[in-house]
Amino acid sequence: MSLLSKSQAVGLRGKRPEETESRWRQGIKSLLKSKTGTLGILIVLAVCIIAIGAPLFATHEPAKISPAQRLLPPMWLEGGTHEHFLGTDNLGRDIWSRIVYGSQVSLIVGIGAVMLSGAIGALLGLLAGFYGKWVNAIIMRVADAFIAIPSILFMLVVLAVLGPGLGTLIFVIGVTNWVSYARVVRGEVLSVKERDFVKAARALGARNGRIIFTHILPNVLSSFIIISTMSVATTIIMEASLSFLGLGIKPPAVSWGGMLSDGRQYLATSWWVATFPGLAITITVLGVIFFGDWLRDMLDPRMKSKE
Repeated sequence: MSLLSKSQAVGLRGKRPEETESRWRQGIKSLLKSKTGTLGILIVLAVCIIAIGAPLFATHEPAKISPAQRLLPPMWLEGGTHEHFLGTDNLGRDIWSRIVYGSQVSLIVGIGAVMLSGAIGALLGLLAGFYGKWVNAIIMRVADAFIAIPSILFMLVVLAVLGPGLGTLIFVIGVTNWVSYARVVRGEVLSVKERDFVKAARALGARNGRIIFTHILPNVLSSFIIISTMSVATTIIMEASLSFLGLGIKPPAVSWGGMLSDGRQYLATSWWVATFPGLAITITVLGVIFFGDWLRDMLDPRMKSKE
């Protein structure tokens, strides 16, 4: 330890508890000052609460078919009822209840696919940035190959072969979107590995694995968290797009993209069938983006925007 300066030692051990607590307080104050950040986290929390408590918020069974009540308008239009306050679809299913249960699929796919792609991309980015040379060359050429293939085409082919389903959808989206994580993490690692506390760890005889996961990884987490948060919004849109094309979640499971697909032929006569799930996607994605923007400003001062 005599080889280390005080600042280097702190860098190796991590942040003191009081520094972490102060950072949390600053984060809460910053969130309360940011109108878009506050709105974003409120939307995200609301969607999460609705998804977790779907049986409590839904007023009907989402797959229950009632031909006698098909295409009922929202309650504020002529012919609408309070029982189905957002109306019903072409099979008489309650739109509000289907939106509530559809939020579960969007969150599961969004978070699950981001966790998978983030794990793959972060690991490959760490290896490419730390070891360099042929390791970096191989990983980056594979990344270039993934970029060269249109992601939507790749996903359509894989889903057509494996068949649609929740697990398959998470796997396909996760495996397709790891490149951005790998590139960002690799760039951060190239910078961090040249810092004094990493050199000090080498001088003390720390193994490569310990240096990567104990000293380098914590210092690239902020960039990783930022891109992960923003990727959730992209993944939700991807899931909705694939479900809209008929290669996502299959009935009787409910997804917002599937609801859009069901309602597209009724846009001229029964606009509410597709409009409300479309609004659910839009509001959720905007909430995630607003929250991600605030998180970026909080964790990365270099990208801090002016309020």
